[in-house]
Amino acid sequence: QVQLVESGGGLVQAGGSLRLSCAASGIIFRINAMGWYRQAPGKQRELVAAITSGGSTNYADSVKGRFTISRDNAKRTVYLQMNSLKPEDTAVYFCHVESSYNYWGQGTQVTVSS
Repeated sequence: QVQLVESGGGLVQAGGSLRLSCAASGIIFRINAMGWYRQAPGKQRELVAAITSGGSTNYADSVKGRFTISRDNAKRTVYLQMNSLKPEDTAVYFCHVESSYNYWGQGTQVTVSS
């Protein structure tokens, strides 16, 4: 059974930083991209950042220059370093793993106070 265990969310003041982690366990054949999505109340889930097995990255325009995604293939873990956080970054953040199937984490709340 595949599980994605997320950690690192919380409450932070505007301008602060948080680091999210997501570790994949279970049998997953050929992980391609790993990434993070977020969903704010009343809004659709949106891509925040993704990274391929080769290290290519893709970011939402709203987080470019502030967030950095990285991964440890040996540990099957993906990280999201979030700096200069803004109140509009407040959302539930979901880890995503793309292989032959799409796997999702349970979500971790990030709240940025003004």
